[in-house]
Amino acid sequence: MLTIGELATRTGLQPGTLRMWESRHGFPRAERLPSGHRRYPDGEVDRVLEVVRHRDAGLSLTAAIERALLDGAPPDAPSIFAGLRRRRPDLAPYPVPKRLLVPISHAIEDECSARGGGAILIGSFQRERFYRQAESRWRTFARSAELCLALGDFSEVRVEEVIEVPIERSHPLSREWAIVCDGPGVSTCLAGWERPGGEGADRVFEILWSVEPDAVRDAARIGIELAASEWPALRERVPAWLAEPAEPDDDAVQRATTLTNRMLAYVTAAS
Repeated sequence: MLTIGELATRTGLQPGTLRMWESRHGFPRAERLPSGHRRYPDGEVDRVLEVVRHRDAGLSLTAAIERALLDGAPPDAPSIFAGLRRRRPDLAPYPVPKRLLVPISHAIEDECSARGGGAILIGSFQRERFYRQAESRWRTFARSAELCLALGDFSEVRVEEVIEVPIERSHPLSREWAIVCDGPGVSTCLAGWERPGGEGADRVFEILWSVEPDAVRDAARIGIELAASEWPALRERVPAWLAEPAEPDDDAVQRATTLTNRMLAYVTAAS
């Protein structure tokens, strides 16, 4: 355990700066002695230095602290669907058969392709064979994206235009179908959890979808953390802006209308 003076010496910051951070942001985390003096776990040195590095990279103090606390921490949700249900209880799930989930997904993919330059794209495909059926589309999307991930039961990590991240079949993500697109001028996500017992055309998913920037940013962070827990090197590729709060979007209603029209067109064609 370190005194505030010792923490300041080891991090190069002033004690007053550390007190201000703790007062405003609850960081670094101190224990209090009966005398009221602060004592810091030794691990806080690395976290404070991580904040300094993120600040030097251009993040705001709030975003830098959030990023430092997330880095290296286990994900707080077992899957994208579960994470959205926990963080956004206002999003109501709807049952959708697999035969309609595919055209809905294609509509979202097209919307991301049309607007998603410089975005983060995440797809959870359950099985590698499902991804292979969509691989050519996703390779096209990846050319204009900043980061593109596919999660599924791949045999190994494959780093190309689309980064393939293996997910064990016992993992909760193996029961999910998800698409997340978060970036400048675009925010769309869909997460579907497969109900047990269905087979073939009878498979049914409970889906959540949103174009709200805050909800989509949550989905993107959850997806990144889940992928990074399986392949830690991914953290080095995540753009710094993902740690920032999502920008308000005055065009969200218009984009929701456009996306809904795309969905209806695909579903009608598939019916």
